[in-house]
Amino acid sequence: MVLRTTHAATGTVAGRHDWRLVPAAATVWGGSALGLLWGWWASLLCGITGCVAAMVLWRWWVPRDRERRRWRSAAGALAVCGVLTAWLTAARLHIVEHDGLRVQARDGVDVTLTVVVAQRPRAVHSDGYGGRAGGARSVLVPVDVIAAVSEGERIDSRGRVLLIGPTEDLSGVVVGQRVTVRATLAPFRPHEMTVAVGYVRGPPDAEGEAPWWQRSTESLRLAFREVAGVLDEESAGLLPGLVVGDTSELPSRVEQEFLDAGMSHLTAVSGSNVAIVCGAVLLLARAFRCGPRSSAVLAAVALVGFVAIVGYEPSVLRAGVMGAVGLLALVLGRRGSALPALAVAVCVLGILDPEMAVSMGFVLSVVATAGLVLVAPRWSRALSRRGFPRVAADALVVPTVAFLATAPVIAGMAGEVSLVSIVANLLAAPVVAPVTVLGAVAAVLGPWWRDAAVLVVQVAGPGVDWLVLVARHAAGTPGAVLSWPAGWWGALLAALVVVVLVGGLRYRRTRSVVAVLVVLVLVVTVPTRLFRPGWPPDGWALVACDVGQGDAFVLATGEPGRAVVVDTGPDPLVVDRCLERLDVERVPLVVLSHLHADHVGGLTSVFDGRAVGAVAVGPGRSPRWAWDDVVDTAAARGVPVVELAAGDRLTWSALRLDVLAPDAPGEVTVAAADDVDGSEVNNASVVLRATTAVGRVLLTGDVELEAQASLLASGEDLRAEILKVPHHGSRYTLREFLSAAAPRIAIASVGPDNSYGHPSPMILRVLRSGGALVARTDTDGDTAVVLDEGHPAVVRRGPEPRRRSPGPAVTLRRPARTARPPPTAARWPSGRPGHRARRASSTRRP
Repeated sequence: MVLRTTHAATGTVAGRHDWRLVPAAATVWGGSALGLLWGWWASLLCGITGCVAAMVLWRWWVPRDRERRRWRSAAGALAVCGVLTAWLTAARLHIVEHDGLRVQARDGVDVTLTVVVAQRPRAVHSDGYGGRAGGARSVLVPVDVIAAVSEGERIDSRGRVLLIGPTEDLSGVVVGQRVTVRATLAPFRPHEMTVAVGYVRGPPDAEGEAPWWQRSTESLRLAFREVAGVLDEESAGLLPGLVVGDTSELPSRVEQEFLDAGMSHLTAVSGSNVAIVCGAVLLLARAFRCGPRSSAVLAAVALVGFVAIVGYEPSVLRAGVMGAVGLLALVLGRRGSALPALAVAVCVLGILDPEMAVSMGFVLSVVATAGLVLVAPRWSRALSRRGFPRVAADALVVPTVAFLATAPVIAGMAGEVSLVSIVANLLAAPVVAPVTVLGAVAAVLGPWWRDAAVLVVQVAGPGVDWLVLVARHAAGTPGAVLSWPAGWWGALLAALVVVVLVGGLRYRRTRSVVAVLVVLVLVVTVPTRLFRPGWPPDGWALVACDVGQGDAFVLATGEPGRAVVVDTGPDPLVVDRCLERLDVERVPLVVLSHLHADHVGGLTSVFDGRAVGAVAVGPGRSPRWAWDDVVDTAAARGVPVVELAAGDRLTWSALRLDVLAPDAPGEVTVAAADDVDGSEVNNASVVLRATTAVGRVLLTGDVELEAQASLLASGEDLRAEILKVPHHGSRYTLREFLSAAAPRIAIASVGPDNSYGHPSPMILRVLRSGGALVARTDTDGDTAVVLDEGHPAVVRRGPEPRRRSPGPAVTLRRPARTARPPPTAARWPSGRPGHRARRASSTRRP
């Protein structure tokens, strides 16, 4: 149905398209992009080039006589766009490059800004390492500066600033509202119109209310989010994203699954949403026998309201302008409007906001739309001529063309390509339009008739559940995501592959060659990605999950399907997959060494489909947002949160945990602030000594120099066969601490290409010089420790395909048998003054 209306609306009659406005759009887009990348002078040069080309087209290059007037109008449009690019775009870029705040941002000055909120707040999470955001949950708010003052002096600026601050300070601002805020400036990334980043220091002071339509749309979004809450957590977070692009409540696990499955475009409102909403209004108007003009007016009203509710995202604005041009063509009775509408959208938005030229959402939206306009109708007709039903041909062609058109852009920008995108979108397509229409109806009804809105949401619920199910299974398919070189060269390489593939399938003589190449690629890649023999290895006692830059360790309790989890990594999706691969169904205890995001971010997924006995933490309560999340997550499942301290012991049939640190809970319960130094939080990590079937394991959390020195001074027996390298192999590790542990195996849980320099080469040299076999999750993937001929050995699963670092599929290595004193019998602490002591009887089982 989509392609049929597209054929009619775009005028793809006999494969003809109206290309006259394309040169003008290319001039605007190229002038904006080159100006951002190279400087304002590039926009000036591009605009002048467009004007010269228009003169040549007008004066000398004239097609047949009957086409002269049409192509002279194209020359006029090209000249106008060239002048606007050379004048407006170049001038704006010149002003931004010399903005007063951009200069001040290099010195990190404190300023007081009077601004107008330009876009809705977007939630972000810091890495939890005690960076500038303090490990707190924050939001981003783009604002336009009206006035700026620093130390009593006025700064000349009218640029855009990106404010970053705590959710409780900035989440209440509304688009169009004027506020005054105090912030510390920092330089922004190059090649963008934003002049500075402002780290907010305290809540903003409102200087008035936002326009009434912005307040109305904000209340409508809030009401819709509340109504969607009648569904389960994942569907309730997904439905607002599908309908109005509001992903504030979308669980990170679902977000990652949609990305891996190539379905993330469904949560970013774009042309498909606009087409669905306007198409539904047009069909409803036709059912009531409204004329073309009346129908177009009603659809235009729905379009304006929809764009206002969703917000001014690049893809939404592109789709809105294109939809407005299409409706105008409907009123005028013109066909063949899709390509001109796309060109007009690029011209208008490129002049109004040059930054859209390099926005990933805008680029993907334009490229996908161009592919659907230019290629999809021809492919659909070709399949129909070969006997395919029109509906089936359209359903197959649309996701295929969209995938091929956008794959080079995604590969270049994200460094990965989804191999399951086409199939996943085919399965999702039948429910997208009904869910979007029902969601839009519920959003409109929400503020005025809640019961009716709830009923509509419940009707849409099964469709939303289906989308979650499709994304989960598609993302869980081995080899679903293919790593790819990032940057310009990666994009060009992907484009070349697409051209060769499409060109090879077009000609009969080359189809067999392409088929043979595809089969060879599959034969080489599938065995290592799909069939990973021997995982999980028999008799595993410890597994370090590959969760990127974070920690997640699984300890077998000796009973099938039961394991203790120590830390949960930053991402719910990856730790959940690790536990699924290990067939863990019951988790008697989840231990969170400390509350940084890279250790607690995946906690929610541990509860998914598993029975959890308790969540254990140390005495630290910082950062506060993380502590609140842990408590809320556990309380929602009826799971208790218990506190561990030095001297505690927990036992299972094949596992015993002794808590070695922290030693002084009263000193480290620094409680509630989000601005606590990251090292202070790290040093409050729970340190465990686990006695397992493969020997003793020392789990150190992220302890740094101070906590390591305290452990050495305590006289504890730190010797262990397996050491979890402290703080991902940070250089802030004492050589004496590593010598005291004297491990046979050292495991560094670390993310590939991390910006922290983990693990430190110096620490790796110290470990290897002591005879330890070093395993790393960034290059080895999930890493298990098993017994091999009575000695601990490492089994490496290999990194996930979406990771860029290479690694073998499965290998088995045992550390060299170095001369070292055998471990003595475990000396369990008898409890110290001021500490609670739990003995073996404190075993917990769900």
